[in-house]
Amino acid sequence: MERSVNVTVVYYSSTGTIHRIATEIAETAEKAGAEVRLVKAAELAPRTAVESRPAWAAHLEATEDVPHAQVDDVLWADAVIFGTPTRFGNMSAQLKQFIDTLGPAWFQGRLAGKVYSAFTSGGSTHGGMETTLVSIYNMVCHFGGIIVPPGLNENPYGTSHVLGSDSKPVSELALQSARVQSGRVVRVARALKEV
Repeated sequence: MERSVNVTVVYYSSTGTIHRIATEIAETAEKAGAEVRLVKAAELAPRTAVESRPAWAAHLEATEDVPHAQVDDVLWADAVIFGTPTRFGNMSAQLKQFIDTLGPAWFQGRLAGKVYSAFTSGGSTHGGMETTLVSIYNMVCHFGGIIVPPGLNENPYGTSHVLGSDSKPVSELALQSARVQSGRVVRVARALKEV
């Protein structure tokens, strides 16, 4: 009998791209037999900034039922998959702020031995998506975590989607990458539990 695996998908999304990928990852993990928590980092931007972009305000309202990430969501998990838009080649402030709350758990060694993976999106092909993913993996090394990238696909570091200037919807290629990544994370986390 396969062991149960707990997967937490922690993401930040301003206009919905990362939310769409996070949903695909969560659904794929559930289909692979994992227990899944889909949670989001809290919005830090002032309301005036959010309301200045109708798509941002609409997405915030549309996802208000998604729970905010808590430290317990990471402690519960055997595998944690982080998602963030690229911000100047780095993760969003919202996701970073959540990760910073993990400091006490890290100090106690409670983040070690878990599987971690990440995904992102950006405005242009060379807009810093790989460095964004690596910035997350740098922290995972400090956690003592096990990095599980998707492997052979258009971005071996993690699922990524280029929005372009017209904010195009998430491509089928990116969704397929998300499914591969999620499935691989579940398989590795399950194998580690069986050791």
